[in-house]
Amino acid sequence: MEKVRIDFRDQIARNKRKSVFLMFSVIVFLVLLGWVISMALNPVYFTLIMVIAIIFSIVYVVAGYYNSDKIAIASVGAKKADRTKHKDFYSLVEGLTIASGLPMPKLFVMPSKQINAFASGRDPNHAVICVTEGALDKLERRELEGVLAHELGHVGNYDMRYMTTVAVLVGMVAIISQMFLRSLWFGGGRGGNDNKLQWVFMLIGIVLAILAPIAVYFVQMSISRKREYSADASAVKFTRYPQGLIGALKKIKSDYAYDNSKMHKKKPTKALSPLFFTNPMSNLGSTHPKVEDRIKALEKM
Repeated sequence: MEKVRIDFRDQIARNKRKSVFLMFSVIVFLVLLGWVISMALNPVYFTLIMVIAIIFSIVYVVAGYYNSDKIAIASVGAKKADRTKHKDFYSLVEGLTIASGLPMPKLFVMPSKQINAFASGRDPNHAVICVTEGALDKLERRELEGVLAHELGHVGNYDMRYMTTVAVLVGMVAIISQMFLRSLWFGGGRGGNDNKLQWVFMLIGIVLAILAPIAVYFVQMSISRKREYSADASAVKFTRYPQGLIGALKKIKSDYAYDNSKMHKKKPTKALSPLFFTNPMSNLGSTHPKVEDRIKALEKM
């Protein structure tokens, strides 16, 4: 039976729609939580909570957003790529920028024997692409091209900006939930003990305040996974050769399986794991789809 082929353009559009829907669901969580808390507490008090949450979330996340490239590079100990020593790295990225119409990013190399890479920066004009020494050593030219095209896909799709917006919303949900729960210790209710409706909203608010941060966290991870699929499809768009990326993913899978069982190398921190080509962390709320699922999607293109 012949495999059903998927156009990479359809894949990109589909994942963008799913990302928007998931992002909208975070906003719904935020509005619902805010409405319930406003019914349980004095509206003036709730307004104060909202103002504090919005200011803190935006300042914290935006500060990281504007310095994301510097923070990421410094955190992994990467050094600027040498044009002579890393000739293929430069030539492949230059070719991909011509194919994609994107400006040339700054290139860095991270000291690690594992195969991985990441892109960062607030927009295409301030982008960096970093690869591990293992990626340069172990990947064939077309495989490395596939990985670099994936990272340029993140840059071209403005994924850093997109995920920053999501992080602000998720941060607001977490802060509002914490402030509401802590306010209960100080008698934040607006009515007397005989106000049954208020107590109903109070109980609903407590449940939402506990569950909402957990729920939106998993939504955030789901959005991140959709962005990975979009970047894979963008890589096919730039290279017109999905087999290169498929070969890289297969090598990465076996590389990490060996490294985890034999070498026990230090892994990047959880905070940085969303940036990487594949997620070096293994957990339920993963920022990346399973390698097998990514390969299946690419094989249909």
